[in-house]
Amino acid sequence: MLKPAEVYAATRDWEGYFAAVAGKGARETLVEGLELVEREGAAGLGAGGVGGAVEPPLAIDLGAGEGRDTAELLRRGWRVLAIDDHASAERLIRGRTDVEAGAWERLRFERRDFAGIGPGGLRLPPARLINASFALPFCPPGHFATLWAEMCGALVPGGLLCGQLFGDKDTWATMPDRTHHTREQVMTLLEPFAIVSVREEDKPGKEFDGKSKHWHVFHVVARRR
Repeated sequence: MLKPAEVYAATRDWEGYFAAVAGKGARETLVEGLELVEREGAAGLGAGGVGGAVEPPLAIDLGAGEGRDTAELLRRGWRVLAIDDHASAERLIRGRTDVEAGAWERLRFERRDFAGIGPGGLRLPPARLINASFALPFCPPGHFATLWAEMCGALVPGGLLCGQLFGDKDTWATMPDRTHHTREQVMTLLEPFAIVSVREEDKPGKEFDGKSKHWHVFHVVARRR
């Protein structure tokens, strides 16, 4: 029998979502973080990597999906660990035509769900950036603290977190296996970080398939202390 989290994952039309967002650019939070890094001169990402380092810096893309953010990271010269649990994700990412062929050498893909990340599962390596675009609500609430601790532990000092946390007024907050937070809880989660920007979105809207949905989302860019 499927557990509730697996029921929600199984019934969501991920293939339809991937098709709907095909061709769209990277999320604004990731672009904001990348531009900040580049302005600071920490991503001179040619063959010599950062500051003459042997390798370019590592970014982790959690819930990479069809790869819109992974592709942006690769185009800008990063190494990327892309993580997603969908059976089509790696195929869709590696099938993209908006990334130069040589960039794929900098990609590692892991098929994992969020509950499989942390002690006893996949340990996240030290990273300069962690991206989680509209993905974290799909972590089961009972595992979220473990996932968050793993993310915080993997980010090197000065590393950036880019992505979204979902609020308690969001339509999906009624689903028992989705993770949502009040504003106060979001700010507590961000205490290990220096905030670059937090933008709260609380408004009616639609999903990719046109269904009505109230969005309550915190768009976050923050630097690990």
